[in-house]
Amino acid sequence: MGEMVERLVSTMPDSSGHQLEYDEVRKLQIAAMNERLQERIGQIKLVAMRAGDAGVSEIRAAEDVVPLLLPHTAYKSYPESVLVDKKWDRLTKWLGTVSAHPTSNVDLSEVAEIDDWVAACERAGLYVSCSSGTTGKSAMLVASQADLDFASRDGVAAVQWGSDIRAGDMRTTAGAAGAVAYTPRNAAMGKALMEAFSDPAAPRFQSGVPPVTIGSITRMISLRKAVADGTARPAEIAEYEAESESRQKALDSAQARAVDDIISKRDRRLYITGMWGSLYPFAEEVRNRGYSAKDFHPENAVYLGGGLKRAKLPANYREFVYETFNLQPRYIYQMYGMQEMNSSMPRCQKGQRYHVPPWVVVLPLDKSGDNLMPNWGEGEVEGRAAFFDLSMDGRWGGVISGDHVHVRFGRCECGATSPSIRDDVYRYSDLEGDDKIGCAGTVDAYVRGMS
Repeated sequence: MGEMVERLVSTMPDSSGHQLEYDEVRKLQIAAMNERLQERIGQIKLVAMRAGDAGVSEIRAAEDVVPLLLPHTAYKSYPESVLVDKKWDRLTKWLGTVSAHPTSNVDLSEVAEIDDWVAACERAGLYVSCSSGTTGKSAMLVASQADLDFASRDGVAAVQWGSDIRAGDMRTTAGAAGAVAYTPRNAAMGKALMEAFSDPAAPRFQSGVPPVTIGSITRMISLRKAVADGTARPAEIAEYEAESESRQKALDSAQARAVDDIISKRDRRLYITGMWGSLYPFAEEVRNRGYSAKDFHPENAVYLGGGLKRAKLPANYREFVYETFNLQPRYIYQMYGMQEMNSSMPRCQKGQRYHVPPWVVVLPLDKSGDNLMPNWGEGEVEGRAAFFDLSMDGRWGGVISGDHVHVRFGRCECGATSPSIRDDVYRYSDLEGDDKIGCAGTVDAYVRGMS
């Protein structure tokens, strides 16, 4: 990291960055983004091409970085055919267009399937996280060991800023069972959180459900395509349906055991983790067994990551979960973040807003993602969320998301001076079906041309 980035990141251990005057932070952020550009323009091919086309050689103002932000779809811009046809050399070349580190040292000699390729990248120091691909292709996000280490430290610090959960609490873990996509970032961060807040000697629930790998996601995508094309063989469809049925039975069994597990631990001080979509039905089943707040420890804590993820829940879903497990506000931690970033944005207790740390630049854009909204850095600004995560080491930190946000540049009710995001984030695609980012097609064409 350069000097300016280091100055911003140095506020992380004690969360002092949330108390800095934003005018001071903004000047440092502009200088730090320029510092990052000068470091990365010769390392990340896609950034170099975007900068060349936009005529940007230096970042002097926030407007200068907008043409250099990558749509989140950039990490899905690999041709599907490279997965279907198992052209690992081409996939590695594609990864090289978005990676800050060379991909030439990836040994493909023993790669037969996509999961083998991910493992080969990891042996070369390139940690590829793949999204679950619920809306189509998986995003493939490359990170370095430095990224995993940073996300782990930041995750623990953010929890302690956004709640009264503290390192050394020695809590007992519990939560809903579920099958999620394995990512190196989530695994590293989850390990750090467990080490910080849980008692290693306390019993831990093991669901027995294997994580969703990129290989299983790829098979699903290939089958969808084959079904749409009319080329799927009956045996392939039958195999997929049998696998899906088997996985669902395993999930149902694991969920029942997870309910038994948390009930058996109800007298302990718990550390509960999960997302709303899984925690609500989990709480329902606990209620069905006859248990509620009166049966659980009054200092239980919960770590909530992510939004609803298309889950259809009743209006009182939050209160229902809180009341089931006797959760008090001071021990409820909720954050806003995304796989495309290293950093967490913790929700404060009083204002119930997500606070942006000083090493993350929040850049609300117009709906097309082409322009910075007027009055950036002042008052309340509404628009498409874009961010520049200055902590990123393995790839470019600037990303345009699919989220609509309200950002406040000014003091929050909690007293913090850091920019904050209202707790009503939604995805454009959830309301409009299809989300169009203006530069996405151009970026896709760039990447295909380079790989």
